[in-house]
Amino acid sequence: MFVVNHCTVTPVRQEPSEGSEQLTQLLFSEVCEVLDRLPRWTKIRSTLDGQEGWVDFKMLSPTSSLSPLTYHLPATTVSTPIAIATTMETGEELMLTLGTRLPNYSHGTFEVLGKQYLIDPACVSLPISNSPSGRPIGETPSYSHNVCAMAQTLLNAPYLWGGKNAMGMDCSGFTQVVYSVFGINLLRNAREQITQGTVVPSLSDAQPGDLAFFDHADRDPKATNISHVGILLDNKTIIHCSGCVHIDTIDEQGIHLPDGELTHHLVQIKRYL
Repeated sequence: MFVVNHCTVTPVRQEPSEGSEQLTQLLFSEVCEVLDRLPRWTKIRSTLDGQEGWVDFKMLSPTSSLSPLTYHLPATTVSTPIAIATTMETGEELMLTLGTRLPNYSHGTFEVLGKQYLIDPACVSLPISNSPSGRPIGETPSYSHNVCAMAQTLLNAPYLWGGKNAMGMDCSGFTQVVYSVFGINLLRNAREQITQGTVVPSLSDAQPGDLAFFDHADRDPKATNISHVGILLDNKTIIHCSGCVHIDTIDEQGIHLPDGELTHHLVQIKRYL
């Protein structure tokens, strides 16, 4: 059975409790497979990135769609930090956030769960055919600059563990939603995103839009887990969500504060465009 998130943003929790850790979020129209049920909670797996967790059942509606791909491919998305959709039947307004998929979109209208909505076409990005691993390095520099421009529309968005919307996001939620606007479905966490794309040999070979991945070996020499990700603006600066979405300097060692302190140890650079 599949269900659709009918709220702007819905938390996905580790356990069936409001006090449990937020693992990620579902954006409006995101489709999930039902794995388990309790009286108030539904355990789901996102058909978009495979993340599993518990969601308050009130946030979800069953869908009769034969395939979740109806909602996810091709991916017309919201391309502004915040957009307003209006129901055609009642005029009720719904706030949407960057990266939200708009099923059955056509000329400023889309449809979810049999309900039709209006949205300003200036807030929408039409589908782009692309693949996280199907393009050789250096083939599409124009998309690279578009990714960087899109990322900078989220400057100062606050950090929120498990978040992936303009009002609060974590480092990999930030990269995931930015890339989704360009038709590239990144996995949810930094340790998963690094498994996608094509390796860039060094920072000197990087181009705008590449993702840089980090561990915290600068704090603990035994730390080897990928724990952070950001988007390179060039081979000297990076935009990432740490505290908030902001821009820092980077070199072959990693990310540095203005006083020169190393905060994140660079592990690898990957390309998806």
